[in-house]
Amino acid sequence: QPPGIALEDLPAIDVVLVSHNHYDHLDTATLRRLARSHDPLVVTTLGNARLVRRQGFARVVELDWWQETAIAGRARIVCVPAQHFSGRGLFDAYRTLWAGFVIETEGGAVYFAGDTGFGPHIRQIAERFDNLRLALLPIGAFKPAWFMAYAHMGPADAVRAHGMLRARTSIGMHFGTFPLADDGQDDPVAALREILSASDLHGSEFWTLGNGEGREVPEAKG
Repeated sequence: QPPGIALEDLPAIDVVLVSHNHYDHLDTATLRRLARSHDPLVVTTLGNARLVRRQGFARVVELDWWQETAIAGRARIVCVPAQHFSGRGLFDAYRTLWAGFVIETEGGAVYFAGDTGFGPHIRQIAERFDNLRLALLPIGAFKPAWFMAYAHMGPADAVRAHGMLRARTSIGMHFGTFPLADDGQDDPVAALREILSASDLHGSEFWTLGNGEGREVPEAKG
């Protein structure tokens, strides 16, 4: 898929989050263009700063799980656990960290799960952040489940995570862009729609968005 918004049409970018070093999440060509055009701060996980700096970034922060950094008094970014792995070659598996992020702002807290399977870290995050306005949860690259479930949530696990996190709104992500597993381009959305039709989300919402689509996100529950 082409980008939903062309790089040259992006608004000013202050911060870039890099959850792990897999090629579909840390694309060096894209990072170099962002460095030249926006010079943002990059917040990433342990072991990735050297690679990120080589793309032209002057400001890079590495975080371990549960560490945090403040963004000019406007936001707090907390690195949170994920159930995944890392590696860009044959001999560097697990040598850098993988994670998600919670971004806390005056407008509410957003959980970006990164790449992750469903695991005990979901409950840990729910216990620490009890009023999420938005959760961005992966739903794709989940087939075959016996092989992929450890590293990638499918639609059923994403809905389960949505409920455990008590997020006001969740958005399904990580589908329909790269062919990474046995599920087709439309399988994650179709499976999610079927699961949601039989679910009671207790006043919350779970969306998927078209490529480049935007929506207003409701405020978190009081």
